[in-house]
Amino acid sequence: MKTDWLFPLTRQSFDAPCRVEIGHTAESLFAHVEIDGDFEMRPGDRVLVQNAPTETPFGYRITVARRATIIRAGLLERLWTRFCGQFELNELYDVSFTNRRAL
Repeated sequence: MKTDWLFPLTRQSFDAPCRVEIGHTAESLFAHVEIDGDFEMRPGDRVLVQNAPTETPFGYRITVARRATIIRAGLLERLWTRFCGQFELNELYDVSFTNRRAL
């Protein structure tokens, strides 16, 4: 039975090399992942970095090469993520950056 027509509807996953950069300094605390190659991330897609470092000593910044598993969302999951994302974005509008306290 041929199921090529199901390809856009189901989850697909594949591995790709990536670079993980973690910094822990007085100025910033961050973790970034850059996937090597020309992969477009779409709503609902997930990235799982294999053997990723979870911490770095204070004052250090590290960059390591790892592999990432990219899990592509199916059509319904992508549409649901896009739909829910509109409401999440609207919650950001409620944030106020004033020095007074909300009652």
